[in-house]
Amino acid sequence: MDYIRYLREKIGHAPVILVAAGSLMVKEQKLLLQKRLDDEIWDLPGGLMELGETPEETARREVCEETGLELGPLHLLGAYSGKAFHKKYSNGDEAYSVAIIYLCSDFSGVLQNDPKEGLELCFFSLHALPDRLSPTVQEAVKSYQA
Repeated sequence: MDYIRYLREKIGHAPVILVAAGSLMVKEQKLLLQKRLDDEIWDLPGGLMELGETPEETARREVCEETGLELGPLHLLGAYSGKAFHKKYSNGDEAYSVAIIYLCSDFSGVLQNDPKEGLELCFFSLHALPDRLSPTVQEAVKSYQA
């Protein structure tokens, strides 16, 4: 993302706040997760907001890029942030994320992993989620099950 590169040219590795949006995609009590490239942790499809985008536009764009799926109606599930959302990358960059997550149970298209975006996509039973979950997944699932 050019905006992030621009910021990093100005501030180096200093911590920044990044806004991301994605979707908790549930169908028949199964949740779609993506294994991330950088740390092999399971996360929700989604990504960073671009300048001028709304969170909903970001979620729709990122989910389509990462999964090939088009989202139907979205319902705001929650916004998640805090110390658990801090990440230090291997290049020294630091970021605190604010993750805006939408619930979606109506989506269409052909599920297709983009290897530039993630290692794999998989539906998991909400009662048998994998061990290595991102803080976003952990918090969003709690909200969904509340």
